[in-house]
Amino acid sequence: MGKGRLEAFSDGVIAVIITIMVLEMKVPHGTDLEALVPLLPIFLSYVLSFIYVGIYWNNHHHMLHAVQHVDGSVLWANMHLLFWLSLVPFVTGWVNENFAPVPVAMYGAVLLMAGVAYYILERVLIARHGRDSSLARAMGVDYKGLLSVVIYAVAVVLAFVSPWISCALYVLVAMMWLIPDRRIERMVPRG
Repeated sequence: MGKGRLEAFSDGVIAVIITIMVLEMKVPHGTDLEALVPLLPIFLSYVLSFIYVGIYWNNHHHMLHAVQHVDGSVLWANMHLLFWLSLVPFVTGWVNENFAPVPVAMYGAVLLMAGVAYYILERVLIARHGRDSSLARAMGVDYKGLLSVVIYAVAVVLAFVSPWISCALYVLVAMMWLIPDRRIERMVPRG
């Protein structure tokens, strides 16, 4: 089957996720700039979560550009990814309300599982299109994806030592992915 509906559905779910996150930000009651100061940590966590959702959307878009067809296993692997991404607003809100080891660890656990789910989707798409497909050639061994999952796992454990160290690791992974991954763009003809 074609991939159009999968792309449209995924884009819609990701748009809703971003909308939910921004709706969680409350308007300050004051009228001066000082009223914004208490909201700064909330805004920064929103920015980080927005960047993460944006990174997944961007890479998802590029990956699907490299394939022609999907099947049931691809649909379910994609739903698995969307499930974990849909939890990002919840864990972002929890960290905002309670900056403590368990919420920070759960934030990382959701990022970890989203990374695992993305890797599974990538592998299912490669299995569907073959090891000689442009996607398989472009992805090769996904060292950056695997390193991200390892850093998330370390950050989850370190949340119980220092939530700040965990958050620094989450920012580090986001910075790694802000540099666009050009592997797919180099391998897939523009169309």
